[in-house]
Amino acid sequence: MHGDEQPVLRDIVLVGGGHSHVAVLRRFGMRPVPGARLTMICSDTHTPYSGMLPGYIAGHYDYDEVHIDLRRLARFAGARFLRDEAVGLDLPGFKVLCRDRPPVPYDRLSINIGSAPQMANVAGAAEHAVPVKPIHGFDKRWRRLLERVRNHAGISRIAVVGGGAGGVELVLAIQYRLRNELRALGRDPDELEFRLLTSDPEILPTHNAFVRHAFERVLAARGIALHCNAQVNHVSATQVRTVAGETVQADAIVWATRASGAPWLAATGLALDADGFIEVHETLQSVTDPNVFAAGDVAGMVGHALEKAGVFAVRQGPPLAENLRRAVEGRALKRYRPQRRWLALISTGDRYAVASRGALGVEGRWVWRWKDWIDRRFMAKFNQLPEMEQETLTIASPVSLGKEEAAQAISAIAMRCGGCGAKVGATVLSRALGALQPVERADVLIGLNAPDDAAVLRVPAGKAMVHTVDFFRAFIDDPYVFGKVAANHALGDIFAMGAEAQSASAIVTVPPGLEAKVEDVLFQMMSGAVELLNEAGCALVGGHTGEGRELALGFAVNGLIDADMAPVMRKSGMQPGDALILTKPIGTGTLFAAHERLQTKGRWIDAALASMCQSNRLAARCLREHGASACTDVTGFGLLGHLVEMTRPSEVDAQLDVSALPVLQGAEETSAAGILSSLQPANVRLRRALRNQAEALRHPRYPLLFDPQTAGGLLASVPSSRAAACISALHELGYRHASVIGRVLHRGEALEPIVLNLA
Repeated sequence: MHGDEQPVLRDIVLVGGGHSHVAVLRRFGMRPVPGARLTMICSDTHTPYSGMLPGYIAGHYDYDEVHIDLRRLARFAGARFLRDEAVGLDLPGFKVLCRDRPPVPYDRLSINIGSAPQMANVAGAAEHAVPVKPIHGFDKRWRRLLERVRNHAGISRIAVVGGGAGGVELVLAIQYRLRNELRALGRDPDELEFRLLTSDPEILPTHNAFVRHAFERVLAARGIALHCNAQVNHVSATQVRTVAGETVQADAIVWATRASGAPWLAATGLALDADGFIEVHETLQSVTDPNVFAAGDVAGMVGHALEKAGVFAVRQGPPLAENLRRAVEGRALKRYRPQRRWLALISTGDRYAVASRGALGVEGRWVWRWKDWIDRRFMAKFNQLPEMEQETLTIASPVSLGKEEAAQAISAIAMRCGGCGAKVGATVLSRALGALQPVERADVLIGLNAPDDAAVLRVPAGKAMVHTVDFFRAFIDDPYVFGKVAANHALGDIFAMGAEAQSASAIVTVPPGLEAKVEDVLFQMMSGAVELLNEAGCALVGGHTGEGRELALGFAVNGLIDADMAPVMRKSGMQPGDALILTKPIGTGTLFAAHERLQTKGRWIDAALASMCQSNRLAARCLREHGASACTDVTGFGLLGHLVEMTRPSEVDAQLDVSALPVLQGAEETSAAGILSSLQPANVRLRRALRNQAEALRHPRYPLLFDPQTAGGLLASVPSSRAAACISALHELGYRHASVIGRVLHRGEALEPIVLNLA
């Protein structure tokens, strides 16, 4: 982890989380390039290691043992992790086009996305077969297949298409696992029938005769029917047909045959080989564009006919990292020369394996143990990351810059002015904000696109205005997602009051740097914010942008509500007997504190961010429709702090059912480890509001009562007779964690207003 104050001078963008790119992240984490920022774009937070995938399918490993946590690894490397999917390139504009976010600029780009199945030329394959590639999405497909077989009564016929090492390993691993699954269900494992089809005259055509014969023997002993010279040309829901006219009945079909490059590569302008893979030189640079690199399955090395095997992706990682480093430093690149022979350890699914290298081959259970040791050692490099000291010094950057860029870089680290001298330049600001499209409202008379000093809004007849402001520094390295969360957080107060959002003015702080980098951060962040504001019908009408050490964003939001105050939901309306409802889970404070320390799982952060991006707008409407008597949004003071804010003016007490609290995945684990938000100690002072605090201390959820939330849910009191219907309606609206967490009590004699039900 690195915290130097060197401005960003060059962006290295990694598309895909393959074996080569995880090596790049680790190497840059161990030895960063000051001024060079890494960004990984990947749709999956956890990427599987292909060498252990058959063992995972067979049931020998659990999910975390075979997956590398990309979000955690990126954090270690000081890299940004953008959870999205690349769908194209703008080579002249130096941008990666993404499915669900604005384009991401790069100075150097590397692509390591694996391969896609060649299914388009086989009728019905795309609709009915389960493809192994791309490997990063196979787990979901495998789980669906596993569930289908579990629920299928009677004989289940499974066909695997592809006679290479991948297909052979898969059919043996699947058979081993499914037979064990049926035994566990009390069913006969002989209900399963397996067939392996290959278009070649023999299996494992790139391996020696010893290895081929060993697997032919194993397949026969395990009762797996082998079909050679069986090129499949048609697939349906219940069978596969071959060119020779053979028909094989199958209830499930797994596709492990020849792969190709991702379809979107064809429109990039990069030179591709006959199978759609990016043609690269020995430097791993595209033959078309020297600023674009590729590695692993997606790369086709000119002059080297490499098998699509994980060993090459792993071996290409170190030279790729070195060449990306050299490229931004303006130094000559090194050539990567792949080995002519390599060791392949191919498992049979039952903790037995065969080793293959050139003309040599051996087999045995000891070979599987050897493979297991190698695989676990590889995974430990990425899942057991070394402790790195936090650096705070500005270090001279070796990055090669042009004359104008060098002047901007010097300015960025020089003493900066205060006052209006700390504003972001008008040119940068106009370019960054010019592409935004805030929602248009008839009551916004002068807004963002007018060159005036302030916005002018109309207050419609019969309406009153609601004002709020929120502001905080970035807690996540993705400016687009941060913008969404910041906007959602600011809107929360408006919705909690029962109002509709009308307009917002932004307050922005960005670190100084090269103009192009500052412009992009602004554009990414405000694009995310405007997306959330537009969904709420809230017009961005202006703001202020200044320089500062850290990225930060906030909004002053105006809302509208009926002037007669009838729909207003205040904190002070709680009634004894009401049910307490919480619409979203808690735990963001401890999770992001742990994320800073590399002590979370990436999927925990994914779930937390999804919750933080979910608007409270529909929840507020639902609560109001079900007679909510009081409401607030749960934010920095934590659940207990905001509940106390409601009980005091309402002159009531409350009971919290601790076991009923909705909690984000991983929050109990991180809080139990003592990893808490920096605001937690201040919030804990409210423990004096707890009537039975002493007996609650050991409850695993006790610390979460004080956990500060960002963009948290709504806490409301609803008549108990309508609570069940309200929860059902909230679930239908997508608030699947919404729960009744307690009830409102008459004020008692005790000074402490809150009692915890610990049962």
